[in-house]
Amino acid sequence: MPARDPDANDQIQSRREKAAALRQQGIDPYGAAFPKSQPLAALVAAYEEGKAVETAGRLSAKRTMGKLSFADLRDASGKIQICLKEEHVGGPAYALFGGLDLGDIIGVSGTLFKTKTGEVTVQVAQLVVLAKALRPLPEKWHGLKDVEIRYRQRYLDLIANEPVRQVFLKRAQLVSSLRRTLEQRGFIEVETPMMHPLAGGAAGEPFVTHHHALDADFYLRLAPELYLKKLLVGGLERVYELNRSFRNEGLSTKHNPEFTMLEAYQAYGDCVTMMDLVETLIKQAAQDVLGTLTFTYQGQAIDLSVSPWPRVSFTGTLAKLGLPPDSSLERIKQVLQEKKGITLKDFTRSQLVRLVEELFEPKAQRAPLFVVDFWTELSPLAKAKADNPLVADRFELFLGGMEVANAYSELNDPIEQLRRFKAQLEGQGAGGRGQEKTHASTPRAPRPAPPEPRIDQDFIQALEYGMPPAGGLGVGIDRLAMLLLDQPSIKDVILFPLLKPEAG
Repeated sequence: MPARDPDANDQIQSRREKAAALRQQGIDPYGAAFPKSQPLAALVAAYEEGKAVETAGRLSAKRTMGKLSFADLRDASGKIQICLKEEHVGGPAYALFGGLDLGDIIGVSGTLFKTKTGEVTVQVAQLVVLAKALRPLPEKWHGLKDVEIRYRQRYLDLIANEPVRQVFLKRAQLVSSLRRTLEQRGFIEVETPMMHPLAGGAAGEPFVTHHHALDADFYLRLAPELYLKKLLVGGLERVYELNRSFRNEGLSTKHNPEFTMLEAYQAYGDCVTMMDLVETLIKQAAQDVLGTLTFTYQGQAIDLSVSPWPRVSFTGTLAKLGLPPDSSLERIKQVLQEKKGITLKDFTRSQLVRLVEELFEPKAQRAPLFVVDFWTELSPLAKAKADNPLVADRFELFLGGMEVANAYSELNDPIEQLRRFKAQLEGQGAGGRGQEKTHASTPRAPRPAPPEPRIDQDFIQALEYGMPPAGGLGVGIDRLAMLLLDQPSIKDVILFPLLKPEAG
């Protein structure tokens, strides 16, 4: 635990006593709704001399000079100065203001004027207490530096650190941009279950929960893919979901067990259709959030304006190393070690998709990079190329050295899909979108027993009714936010990242 301020308890006690004193005066320290109609920044921007206003915010600074006081109110948009004169507000109200602490939330009404220095100010006529802060604000508004507190108490981080507020406001703009672009292209937003009877649709160990009324185990979704493709069968030809997905796995600067994905599916499209879609989505998001297609991520310049975005073949790259799709695992390890200096420890055939990161992430620092033509065994839900059944029509998009999107031409042949599912159960297949597969991976001991791998017969049955050819796309929203907002860790773009519980 981070060290606590030794004076904090005294300050808390003082603030509690002030709250009690307000109640004794008949003043509720946690007041009712207040008519704040616009953000403080908008109030300042629309300044009119003498305009009557009512507004509210958190008290962030106080300057008292006898019977005249100035203070700053803040909200997420910015701040405005307020001015109180005892002769205008009266002795009781002026005394009330004098007893307020930084962090208290108040409402004021009055008229606008500018000081001699040109600062927009509210000449207060009335003041009301809306929320008494019983704890002092961190570091007197100079910024909250303790990383542990920043993540655990994000509300303090948002109060104290303006750049952090901007990150999450811009993340909201990013999501809005993605929605607008999709809806302009005729996609509709849908919601699919977050609790699945089978752990499927992606690779990874699931979180398990139990439904008492049904006396059945369910799994927090690894991905919504299979449900979304059932909607294609049902005639919803362009669908997307901004979904929360879960992987019961480790944490890192690029991984959080609970994360946000955009998945979109377009009937009568294919992998190339999705390539056009993801480029449009990301370029438009960059314009909407940053106002430019060129920016920096952790000191590295990134240019989205290059056209077309470069492509490199996974199959072709490995073929140049003498590794065709049917190469043995031992041969793959040997060649990578000898020709690339890549050592893969504890490596299994189901983890072959890791080769993509090893080979291509370093090449995607300055510009987007599409890695295309995956081995089919790495993509059990993707359609194979017509001229080579060992190669899937799939891509992964790398940007800033990270995988941010994954897409393929969807497999819509129920007979072939069933064959691949069976091959997976026999240990012959690997993952698809986002290292996806159709049942849970085997957990590492000493964890509870994994769910028994089963074929999703309901999905096969849906395909048997006929699913049109389609393209499917998955975009990692958290990673895309990291890139556009220049944040080094996924925890810096998730409001409440998963942390180890505090002791006690």
